[in-house]
Amino acid sequence: MTKAFVEAAPTGVGAIVVGHFPLSSGQWIGPHSHPQHQLAWTRRGVLGIAVDDAYWVLPPTRALWLPAGVVHDTGATRDAVLCSLYLEPDRCALDWALPTPVAVNGLLAHLIAHLGRQDLADDARLRAEAVVLDLLHPLPATPIEVPYPADERVRAVADALLADPADSRNLEAHARAIGVSRRTLTRLFTHDTGMSFDRWRTHMRLRAALPLLAEGRPVSQAAHAVGYSTPSAFLAAFRRTVGTSPGRYLHGDGTLDGWSEPS
Repeated sequence: MTKAFVEAAPTGVGAIVVGHFPLSSGQWIGPHSHPQHQLAWTRRGVLGIAVDDAYWVLPPTRALWLPAGVVHDTGATRDAVLCSLYLEPDRCALDWALPTPVAVNGLLAHLIAHLGRQDLADDARLRAEAVVLDLLHPLPATPIEVPYPADERVRAVADALLADPADSRNLEAHARAIGVSRRTLTRLFTHDTGMSFDRWRTHMRLRAALPLLAEGRPVSQAAHAVGYSTPSAFLAAFRRTVGTSPGRYLHGDGTLDGWSEPS
């Protein structure tokens, strides 16, 4: 297991320091944490952030609050510039204890750019920081968890599905492929991941579809890429699992790439 490293941001006159880190598609920063709270956001591209088995997809309309000390992996599913706000815990009025997604509107995006200026006067910086904190409102979406199994037999099945989310083989076919019975694989999957095979595969497929949707792919294309025969089947599974639609999950509304979700 890779050991997480601690990366501290430089201190500033106020509570917030802004950092910019270019990430190419597929590039990941391994497990690490910060002594400051972090708000991770990108102005372009799509970020992915993993905390244990939870995973968030972040288009420019969405950022993620990471409490100080939380170990996470950060990467890009499409070329991006990670824009991080680091907030000193002892000087920050917000103290959310869990990773929390927030909506990013035009005003918040401009304020982040404003706070990134090196020539900003101290009093102007402090005023801007206060407005930033007022604009951070949690989104009511939960991460999609895909627990990675420890048992090597279950891992073999999981790896095959992660490599090809559209793999349509059923549990019995996967059991034959790894040389165990259907009943044994059923028991191993539940014991190792806390989920049934079908539920785990659903979570995995939905998580794999999110970066495609965040990049602007049509729902029909994303659904087909992860193994759903129709967009309606994909949308029904998403709503059942996550409690909202993909458009609201990613953007806080019902619109996704010009497609309006039914009410």
